[in-house]
Amino acid sequence: MKTPAPPRSLRDLRHLTPARVGLGRAGASLPTQALLEFTLDHARARDAVHAELEFSAIAAGLDALGLQTLQVSSCAQSRKEYLRRPDLGRKLDAASRDLLASGRRGPCDLAVVIGDGLSPSAVNAHAVELVRNLMPRLRSGGIALGPVVAAFGARVALGDEIGALLSARMAAMLIGERPGLSAPHSLGAYLTFAPKAGCTDAMRNCVSNIHSSGLSYDEAAFKIAWLVREGLARGVTGVALKDESGGQPAALRRDGP
Repeated sequence: MKTPAPPRSLRDLRHLTPARVGLGRAGASLPTQALLEFTLDHARARDAVHAELEFSAIAAGLDALGLQTLQVSSCAQSRKEYLRRPDLGRKLDAASRDLLASGRRGPCDLAVVIGDGLSPSAVNAHAVELVRNLMPRLRSGGIALGPVVAAFGARVALGDEIGALLSARMAAMLIGERPGLSAPHSLGAYLTFAPKAGCTDAMRNCVSNIHSSGLSYDEAAFKIAWLVREGLARGVTGVALKDESGGQPAALRRDGP
């Protein structure tokens, strides 16, 4: 008779997730170590929100990939205003609109926008490497790219206005996600077909949790490229486009290509 496997413990669960489980207690409070770890992670999350987007480093990294980078800003004049007025982060300021509108660029399939969002630290850490992994997949699909736009004070919807000004069939907003206590440096990618001001979240696909303990660059690039390719072919994104990619790049599947 087969011996049943021993039941899993909370200690086993802690090895499977960075979430706060099985912290224990000291009287009516948390143990000192758990409290110190919470305080440190809270400080890291706050630092991520208030970090600055490192445009020069990002532009240099993209230039090495052969990509032109434009710099724009939302109507939020400061980080404090950005946090207090989300609506201002969804609109370009006048100078940025003029810059994009005066470029006389032809239409493109995809406009890639890199926005600081609620975690500029995530963008500084992951955006260039994600684009590096994404580019070969887009090129193999024959997807024509416009210039990459780095946006300060950006909310997700800012990519809609940018995509429309660049005459892009689709916009991909790579943006820092709201920091959590276990993931202060998480990057998200939001894809919108036929971008224009007024698009709703129901019209977008999202690939989130791109960071060292979440989706790898290769996994994320695989999903994004599949959604871009299928979105352009079908003329939709959002609730009308489900991720049927199989979940992982062929190199990571057990059954091979």
